[in-house]
Amino acid sequence: MKKRDILLLLVGLMIIGILLMAPEESTSPVPKDENHARFYGIVKAKGKKAAEKFCLDCHNDDGVPFPPEHPPKGRCLFCHKVILK
Repeated sequence: MKKRDILLLLVGLMIIGILLMAPEESTSPVPKDENHARFYGIVKAKGKKAAEKFCLDCHNDDGVPFPPEHPPKGRCLFCHKVILK
């Protein structure tokens, strides 16, 4: 084996090790209820960016508040998955 082959093997093993140490998914998916039903249709027809424009209509300080450690708002469907099955 050449040095190059050993280096490639070590890099590959490091990548696999890092992936195995990654935390489990911790964000909740968008619920499949009547409040969120329209989002599923919008995601299918126009995509996630078109749908997440409406999240702040309900999810705000006056409606459904965000937890204190919640990241910046505006890209809801970047973390919260819409499961279209």
